[in-house]
Amino acid sequence: MTAAETKRAAWRDLVAPGIASLIALAILLGLGTWQLERKAWKEDLIARIVRQSRAEPVAPPAPETWTPERDEFRHVRVSGRFLNDRETLVHGLAAGETPGRALQGFYVLTPLRRDDDSIVLINRGFVPTELKAQGDRRDGVIEGPTTVTGILRSSEARGMFVPEPDPARGEWFNRDIAGIAAARGLGTVAPYLIEADAVPGQTTWPRGGQLRVDLPNNHLQYAFTWFGLAACLIGVFSVFAWRRLHDSAEPRAA
Repeated sequence: MTAAETKRAAWRDLVAPGIASLIALAILLGLGTWQLERKAWKEDLIARIVRQSRAEPVAPPAPETWTPERDEFRHVRVSGRFLNDRETLVHGLAAGETPGRALQGFYVLTPLRRDDDSIVLINRGFVPTELKAQGDRRDGVIEGPTTVTGILRSSEARGMFVPEPDPARGEWFNRDIAGIAAARGLGTVAPYLIEADAVPGQTTWPRGGQLRVDLPNNHLQYAFTWFGLAACLIGVFSVFAWRRLHDSAEPRAA
């Protein structure tokens, strides 16, 4: 085989790996670009959540106009009377006084019958395990007309590792609005709940203000990873192609 034929054969041998590398490169660059787009979307989302949660409280939307993508995390104000005999305890954790330590306990979800006779669930806040029984925290039970300010939240989906609720025993592990309303015989309730604000100087339980807006935004790191892999692919294929063509150009002993 002549040198020219050997070189042509070497180029032909690069066609299949070259096509495969181009496809892989396109995928890696596409993933990197997608992560940059996700980064911009996440930054807009975080900015919207912070802006809405810190705004002056307004009336919550009517149930039929509720749109989570638009309305969740709005700062709202509602008035009515708590149905304290139908409160529901949801297992959860809260930040302790010592940094890095969490308290075990429950979130107290209490229906609020509003002035127009509609009902909305209020997450009044956290109580430690030893104050699970309402009778042990009577000083925190609010009777009569009251006004609540807080943050609108959607129903909390049950994760893969979250136990199923046991309504008969009153065991709940996620804030399932429809499930809790059905179990407590509340009828039709608002499709959202309100995470109550903290009360300055409060010494009673439950204690609101437990909502933490902490959305991870690692998309730039992911983008660098995909673009880095794309650069590595270009480097590896370039070395492979150079060696293949270089070896084919060297004279071989007869």
